[in-house]
Amino acid sequence: MYRWLSTVDCPSAMILRPFRPSDLETLWAIDQACFPPDISYSQNEIAGFIMYPGSRTWVAEEGGAIMGFLIAGRQSRGVGHIVTIDVVGPSRRRGVGSKLMEAAEQWAREQGMAFIHLETAVDNLPAQRFYAARGYRRSRRIEDYYRNGLAAWLMVKGLEK
Repeated sequence: MYRWLSTVDCPSAMILRPFRPSDLETLWAIDQACFPPDISYSQNEIAGFIMYPGSRTWVAEEGGAIMGFLIAGRQSRGVGHIVTIDVVGPSRRRGVGSKLMEAAEQWAREQGMAFIHLETAVDNLPAQRFYAARGYRRSRRIEDYYRNGLAAWLMVKGLEK
């Protein structure tokens, strides 16, 4: 079945590694657990984002168990996009999300990107606080962003070289 971390211990032995095709089903299951049905992605959508040219996927793992993942992509004119960041419940507030974001932002800098952006639901205040603490600022509200009609905030961060 799916294997992800179920302990609440600090991920001292956590590693970040690239996506492997054998991860797909587990990453999809994590996305389904992290987001409501009208916000989570289908397995085909996740696969499409991962395989899209110019995208990168990082998987956070400890002891062979997946704790979370992040999918990012390169857009035209030196702009990066965080498609999704998912961390399993027991691994939240343990630095997993921060390590995933650091990896994506460093990759974006190395690719010469000047900005990176993401979308987050207007009612997801913990995510908004997390991103704001990392230097992301609300740029604009996107009405009807999600399938359920919920709006999203577009949040942007400038990347210093």
